Amino acid sequence: MFHVILYQPEIPPNTGNIIRLCANAGCQLHLIKPLGFSLEDKQLLRAGLDYHEFATLHVHDTLQDCLSGLNASRVFALTTKGSQPLHATRFQRDDAFLFGPESRGLPAEILDNFPVEQRVRLAMLPHSRSLNLSNTVAVTVYEAWRQNDFDGALISA
Repeated sequence: MFHVILYQPEIPPNTGNIIRLCANAGCQLHLIKPLGFSLEDKQLLRAGLDYHEFATLHVHDTLQDCLSGLNASRVFALTTKGSQPLHATRFQRDDAFLFGPESRGLPAEILDNFPVEQRVRLAMLPHSRSLNLSNTVAVTVYEAWRQNDFDGALISA
């Protein structure tokens, strides 16, 4: 379905929550080194509960390694510096979403490689700095999945 790319993630519980999200939404998760934690970190494992075995997780040495091997329609950079609103962006199956590290976001040298229409921003109140990374990933994945009619999901009992 979709690809979630975390560039140099720093906080283990955020990544654990994202592992659980990706397992439940059918997304592939890509982590770009260096990681701010070990994949055996107790907080990471606790946040992901027992979903690690259901998630498709790839670890890449560099962002370029990830992108060159990615089978994605398009890649969108999620950033507070984006001008394209998430809700106005039309997503396709197999799109990829790139998120920066919690403390600093995506560096300018990475953002500069994306066209303006692929630098996406979530709606927030004025003067807000940012949302939590795992919340941002969840909002993005579910909006893209909703636009694709929750392809593959069990949505009714």
